[in-house]
Amino acid sequence: MQPAGSFQTYPETAEQIGLGHDGRPRFWVTIDTEEDFDWSAPFARSGYRLDSVPSLAECQGYFERSAVVPIYLVDWPVVQDDRAVEILAPARAAGRCDVGAQLHPWVTPPHEEEVSERNSYTGNLPPSLQRAKMAALRDAIRTRFGAAPQVYRAGRYGLGRDTAEMLAELGFVCDTSVRPGFDYRKGHGPDYRGAPLRPWWVATRHGPVLEVPVTTVFGGLMGPKGEGLYHPIARNGRYAGSVLARLGLVERIALTPEGIPVDRACRAVDIALDQGVPVLNFSFHSPSLRPGNTPYVRTAADLDRFYRWWDAVLDHLARRGVVPTDTAGLLMLATAKRPA
Repeated sequence: MQPAGSFQTYPETAEQIGLGHDGRPRFWVTIDTEEDFDWSAPFARSGYRLDSVPSLAECQGYFERSAVVPIYLVDWPVVQDDRAVEILAPARAAGRCDVGAQLHPWVTPPHEEEVSERNSYTGNLPPSLQRAKMAALRDAIRTRFGAAPQVYRAGRYGLGRDTAEMLAELGFVCDTSVRPGFDYRKGHGPDYRGAPLRPWWVATRHGPVLEVPVTTVFGGLMGPKGEGLYHPIARNGRYAGSVLARLGLVERIALTPEGIPVDRACRAVDIALDQGVPVLNFSFHSPSLRPGNTPYVRTAADLDRFYRWWDAVLDHLARRGVVPTDTAGLLMLATAKRPA
């Protein structure tokens, strides 16, 4: 059996996944499908809302018309909502979307830990409790949506040392929690500053798990080398990184409609393609589909801009020859480098 691996042990470039035989890069739309809650308030097991759930229907309709198969990474409160099941289960069965798992530990049973910022990262919990929460969420998704999830995302990107082993044991084949260019240690989370942008396999005793990182690039006059300047300065305060961007020296650009203007997103696509990234992993939070839930979509006009953002980005991707993919397509792309 293979030795246990970790998502935070990064492979050499030669071991990472490259472009497929057709030479065409792919893009993947991953949606953190979760409850509505106040992001500025302390974490709590109760008091959340699910007002944004009906908006999943408009979102799914938009991506269907765009010939994109998104993956909804659903968490425990969403799995319990009949409206979410009515919207997503038929689309999943018809192959028009995927349904994966996103674990918010503070609202996922069993509820044995103290609710705190440190414990909001699943990887900080005792291994037995981590696994119990993962299993509960997996089983609930299988029961409610008709198939066990293959893809996992840790809420708040909170992977732990043993996560890969647990996921493989529970039947997951893909993780998308690594967020290159981000450092969450200040809040007791992981440090992903050194993570690669290309996917890679992690070997475990229960089989390999494919890591598909969320795409973030560094632009500006310094290009990718600017990351080395960005992190030491960004540690000095919340807005320190934005000063570098205004000076045009270096900017961190995530592939998301949340807080990233469309021109910068298209620039990030070009940067990633220039670096040979084979899979561009876009992400956003489902509460942004209804005005008033997140800082990014406050009004109906903001929601319209959200969808117009996607119009422009999808057009840019098409012009650059980047094609949409789904879980099955990603696994096929990575087959050649899959460990035995």
